[in-house]
Amino acid sequence: MPRRDTAFLFDLDGTLVDSVYQHVLAWKEALDREGVELSVWRIHRKIGMSGGLFANILLRETGLEINQERLARLSQWHAEAFNRLHAQGSVRPLPGARELLDYLTAQDIPWAIATSGRMQTAAANLEALGVDPSKVPVVTRDQVRHAKPDPDLFLAAAARLGVDIHQSLVIGDSVWDMLAAQRARALGVGVLSGGYGQAELQQSGAFRVYDDPADLLRHVDEIAARD
Repeated sequence: MPRRDTAFLFDLDGTLVDSVYQHVLAWKEALDREGVELSVWRIHRKIGMSGGLFANILLRETGLEINQERLARLSQWHAEAFNRLHAQGSVRPLPGARELLDYLTAQDIPWAIATSGRMQTAAANLEALGVDPSKVPVVTRDQVRHAKPDPDLFLAAAARLGVDIHQSLVIGDSVWDMLAAQRARALGVGVLSGGYGQAELQQSGAFRVYDDPADLLRHVDEIAARD
């Protein structure tokens, strides 16, 4: 049985909730409205960063002017498009996500969620997952100075749990999660459900990679120390 001083710090989109490609389409719609032409695959490669950093990088790559008004418009349009897709029922928990969280809770193993999204878009995902932010530590982009690939989100989540970040596992689906885990001095565990390959996740720091939350639950004893 995993030790109870091992904390699990989860990313949300693509790790617990099947929402990465909805975010890609929402950003595509927002960028199209702003007159920014970008291929969908280029957008996907940046998912997992904070929205502000994401938009900054994309605008810089296209050579367009970056200003706060433009960034605010993109963020708002992305949120509107994503929430509309969510309302259509296309965003659901990944296989095994609820069961994994239930298992950790039943075993008194601390866990928290740390997402680079703002609560404006995270709220619907948390509701779909059955997570109540008043009962479970949830850290969003609104609450930290810097988001992934900086470590702030995971450091804040560990602090909310009252655990040592060095005894924590960061569970994520993107290279940005794994880079943030390394910078936080936590162990990174990757899942393939966000669209990044196993080699990419391992090269960015994942010491184990699983298909999805269901696969991770089947192998949970591989990644947590035992009593």
